[in-house]
Amino acid sequence: MDQGTLQGIGTILTMVAFFGVCWWAFSSDKKKDFDEAAQLPFADEKTSSQNKEK
Repeated sequence: MDQGTLQGIGTILTMVAFFGVCWWAFSSDKKKDFDEAAQLPFADEKTSSQNKEK
């Protein structure tokens, strides 16, 4: 195999990996997990504000 063939195979593998990550990230099964993770930075604010009220 010459260098061009290896580069072509590498490009195809990279493209498959990219589409796999996109499919995983945008699948509806992961939406709940990502929504929960998006709220993590605000978890301390809710906890600290509840402690201040007590």
